[in-house]
Amino acid sequence: MRSFEEILDIAAGRHGGAETLEAKLSKPKSHAALAAMPEDRWLSIITKCVFQAGFNWKVIENKWDGFEVAFDGFDVGRCAFMDDEKFDALLQDTRIVRNGTKIAAVRDNAAFLLELREEGGAGKVLGGWPSDDYVNLLAMLAKRGSRLGGASAQYAMRFTGRDSFILSQDVTARLIAEGVIDKPAASKKAMAAVQQAFNSWMDQSGRSLTEISRVLAMSL
Repeated sequence: MRSFEEILDIAAGRHGGAETLEAKLSKPKSHAALAAMPEDRWLSIITKCVFQAGFNWKVIENKWDGFEVAFDGFDVGRCAFMDDEKFDALLQDTRIVRNGTKIAAVRDNAAFLLELREEGGAGKVLGGWPSDDYVNLLAMLAKRGSRLGGASAQYAMRFTGRDSFILSQDVTARLIAEGVIDKPAASKKAMAAVQQAFNSWMDQSGRSLTEISRVLAMSL
């Protein structure tokens, strides 16, 4: 496995030099900022990623204002206690993508966020989860959330601003090239190997998961 500095040099060579590359890297939000983020914004971002999965992202983005209105601003209590009448109305609501399974996921994920209130709140639990144990955050989201396995959870965490990696095609290709995995990570063992590699690169560089993930993607 190459050092992070070596991979950084490869990425810089492909993107116009070190300064140009640095300008393209984003940093995660602080734990304090994530802890202060309202519950409805967590639910909104999670929902957008659930609806984008397997669908045209641009269509979802263009309809998003309608989603916000249709789901009552993603008020967690209202969404968690959605009754049959509201659910049926949403199935007919042209402001959103009328997918019954994903509409049900909004209700279920709102209930999940209510559960997290008892554990300190979404911002504290999801935003404060240690980066060196990120794969177990993803595992928890897959287990306790709805339709939050795989890429949906990864994108949701990235778009909230928490420190995260996304196992995109390019990141996966770099991990394979470095001998971390031999195919896209799907098993618990493979995800543990991915976490170990990222932890090593974090220790070497002092950088976040978010920055390292972007560098890996841009090194291809």
